[in-house]
Amino acid sequence: MTIAWKSFPSAVLTKYSTLRPQLKDGDLLFCSGSYWFSNLIQSATESVWSHVAFVMTLPSIDRVMVLESVESRGVRTVPLSKYLHDYDNNGNPYKGGMALARHNGFQDKVAGSATQKIFGQFAVDRFGYPYDNDEIAKIAARVVSDYLPFPKRTRRKLERDKEYICSEYVWECYGSVGVQVPWSDNGFIAPADFARASDVKLLGVIQNK
Repeated sequence: MTIAWKSFPSAVLTKYSTLRPQLKDGDLLFCSGSYWFSNLIQSATESVWSHVAFVMTLPSIDRVMVLESVESRGVRTVPLSKYLHDYDNNGNPYKGGMALARHNGFQDKVAGSATQKIFGQFAVDRFGYPYDNDEIAKIAARVVSDYLPFPKRTRRKLERDKEYICSEYVWECYGSVGVQVPWSDNGFIAPADFARASDVKLLGVIQNK
């Protein structure tokens, strides 16, 4: 099943305990947040999705980890269960919907091969890189400009650096092993671009209970 990007796929709620054993390294976590920052990304991309990350499984310690870049913290990893039970460190879950998906092209190329090591090393080596606040400011400016009566200029891609918004981090990690996700004409890679990718298929929407 493809993953919708305009509307939240609430009709396929699945308990996390059911989805967890199916997860593979590189599977995608999509979030549709209810935070002001989430609304900015949703407005900029005309999409329900405000965040994208990916998971790595650690069977030796029975953990599924989310690798992501988040505002105020940068590139980090947390257990996926934290989203369900203690996202804010105060015992509250993530405010919004969450879905898990799989990029089949990634799995075909990476899973069970030496390429998986390259992917994992690239992702982990970027822990601690800062969040790209400058790029978010540029994205915010574009959102505002869409509501102003000025001629629209052709949007060019924002320049890459060693700072990441969420989707840039995932895009570069995938790119480290030759898996490309097309950009839209927004000028930046967004969670919605991953949702639109033809190789990305929905695994399930997490029932946060």
